Amino acid sequence: MYNESKHKKEMKRNAIIFSGLLLLAITTCFGAEVPRPEYPRPQFERAEWVNLNGTWSFDFDFSKSGMERSLFNSKGLEKSITVPFCPESSLSGIGYTDFIPAVWYQRTLSVPTEWAGKRIILHFGGVDYKSVVFIDGKEVFTHYGGSSSFAVDVTDHVTPGADNNLVVYAEDDLRSQLQTAGKQSRRLYAYEAFYTRVTGIWQTVWMEAVAKGGLENCRITPDLDNKQFIFEPTFYDLDRNTRFQVRIKDGDKTVFSRQVVASNSAFVTAPLKKVKTWSPESPFLYDVEFSVLDADGQVIDRVNAYAGMRKAEVRDGVFYLNNEPYYQRLVLDQGYYPDGQWTAPTDEQLKRDIELGKKSGFNGARLHQKVFEQRYLYWADKLGYLTWGESASWGMDWTSPLAARNMLTEWEECINRDYNAPSIVAWSPLNECWKDDVNGQRARLTNDLYFAAKRLDRTRPVASASGGFHTGFTDIYTEHTYEQDPVKLYEQLELDENGIPYWRRHDQSAPWHEGQAYMIDEFGGIKWMKEMKAPEVSTAENFWGYGAPPKTIEEFYQRLEEQVNVVLSLDHIVGFCYTQLVDVELEKNGIYTYDRAEKFDMERIHRIFTKSREQAKQEVAEMLKERGK
Repeated sequence: MYNESKHKKEMKRNAIIFSGLLLLAITTCFGAEVPRPEYPRPQFERAEWVNLNGTWSFDFDFSKSGMERSLFNSKGLEKSITVPFCPESSLSGIGYTDFIPAVWYQRTLSVPTEWAGKRIILHFGGVDYKSVVFIDGKEVFTHYGGSSSFAVDVTDHVTPGADNNLVVYAEDDLRSQLQTAGKQSRRLYAYEAFYTRVTGIWQTVWMEAVAKGGLENCRITPDLDNKQFIFEPTFYDLDRNTRFQVRIKDGDKTVFSRQVVASNSAFVTAPLKKVKTWSPESPFLYDVEFSVLDADGQVIDRVNAYAGMRKAEVRDGVFYLNNEPYYQRLVLDQGYYPDGQWTAPTDEQLKRDIELGKKSGFNGARLHQKVFEQRYLYWADKLGYLTWGESASWGMDWTSPLAARNMLTEWEECINRDYNAPSIVAWSPLNECWKDDVNGQRARLTNDLYFAAKRLDRTRPVASASGGFHTGFTDIYTEHTYEQDPVKLYEQLELDENGIPYWRRHDQSAPWHEGQAYMIDEFGGIKWMKEMKAPEVSTAENFWGYGAPPKTIEEFYQRLEEQVNVVLSLDHIVGFCYTQLVDVELEKNGIYTYDRAEKFDMERIHRIFTKSREQAKQEVAEMLKERGK
């Protein structure tokens, strides 16, 4: 029987699908601008690649019935979305901010004819949280982890010179507390320090061609003390007739070149006659070229990379950079954008965020509750900016064995991905895990994450649980305090009668400091609107930050300077992290606004954060004397 209502729905759906496919065709044929067009993995770059960002067909799956409806066979879904922006963002073209349990993506995958005979690798920079990849209706890969990148070998599922159908399914269940979420809100709306959610694809998707025996990865370890780099390659296929070549260049000059048998047990040790170190003050990078050569000496795979000679360690309670004591002046950076959420609208914006941090007087950033994309780390490496790699651990039940399993896998993938970045000087898997323990599960997870990081990376210190609930295994003992009164802050942070730091935000659930490097890696958080006026001060509940807001801009500067002075003046504190670089949604305690506009006199801000420790001690002594302390 003819059903007019059903017929109209089908006609509407077909029209939507046709318009989406037409848009895809126009984009392909006429070369419309692709968002985030730059190569997404600049420390391991190949020439033969295709950026898959742009318009995909898309649909929500609120009932999670898409598998039963065989959406993996879809040649066009009802909506369209701009990848790599999540559907909650305005840049995606969707802007839907309620909870999204599942989504579907679809596009045509066209493999260049000249890629025939090569391995075809499909890369996803980030998909939150569980993702399933289909080619022509066949499931080819499943991945868990909203922060970690993954690659799919689709060689056997695609035909060079022909079109294939790519469908991606993503599930995201924040309220399960079984997955990492970072600062994504588990309430309907953003509130306090919890922000709009991120679902599905949020980093670049791309495809590249690799020789059958091409290079899969290469770990780069700087060995400053012995003036050498150590390279550990892995290959897709092994052939005793192929060779692996490493060439290191200082500008136009080749300073090292060597070939070895292409083997997964091969190491290349690269001694250098003259070593140039990497630091925020002098961020020198060597250009590195990896090549795989066949039996005739012909290059079958080439990757361009770079390396920094940098050593980061904790010794006798002091942080050292390149064998010199180094005071870390970090800022909290949460990597949120008003129009892209977790995704920067442009590569230039990633660079600019680092420039804003340096302009404020910071020599680095604690990358907070988010695993930043590799392009950010590239700019940190290029510009000279220390970073801490941190997981998006919030939102997870630390006492759940299943949640622990999920996090451990994701954490290991993140460390392996970013191991080569010279700007990363510390790993920090957890943040403020204050939930009560259940049968020792929280402590067990904390220890497991610490030792996983140490197994995967012997070259960097690990802060096991930033700001609370260290379990005794940590290289850097980090604490948080948002005490706004500078005198009380000094009394809180000074050494006790036995000469050890006694400030522990949750002293009943944290072990005593045992000689590790001691840092205050969150403090400040002073809330201030760019156009703060007296009436707003008395009704400050419409925005969020720490403590009562200052009543005047001069009171803000005084409070900020006195807090920074206190932290700088105490010799046992070997570094700090100020909260925070930019405002995020309702949280108004940034040095800059959410859209990166200046809120303050930046010369004055820079002077405060770069002040010498000797000057800070003098000013704290005067302050205490004036206030009768």
